[in-house]
Amino acid sequence: MAEEQIDTKQEPLEKVLWKSADKLRKNIDAVEYNHAVIGLIFLKYISDSFEDLFKKLESQKSDGADPKDNDKYKAGFCAAVSIEKVKELDYVLTPGRYVGLPAEEDDFNFEERFASLKTWLEKQIAEEKDLNDLIIKNLSKIGISKK
Repeated sequence: MAEEQIDTKQEPLEKVLWKSADKLRKNIDAVEYNHAVIGLIFLKYISDSFEDLFKKLESQKSDGADPKDNDKYKAGFCAAVSIEKVKELDYVLTPGRYVGLPAEEDDFNFEERFASLKTWLEKQIAEEKDLNDLIIKNLSKIGISKK
């Protein structure tokens, strides 16, 4: 008796993960489920940031950096706040309200940057007009007119 052929083609990973997420969600409303997902995305971000910083410190060991020094990981990975701070934020415990990467100062002149972006935008608008005119011209050559 011949054995029956079994289709071993696998589904794409994204599809498998989506189905798994649906099974985990079960009867939870999607609006409620997003709280867990957002938290997991935040944890993934923090984990990736921590690993990047750890690797950076590892590569700087010869310069005296210590990747096991907890003080190197303060600015974005955890926070201890008073109950007053939690109350001030209306008892919302979303991690992003308490931790995050330190704000970096902008090292560019706003007026210069704005002027260069404005010039770039004006060139793009002029190029758009030229291209639209060319399209209309070419369409008219083949008997299609702008409506």
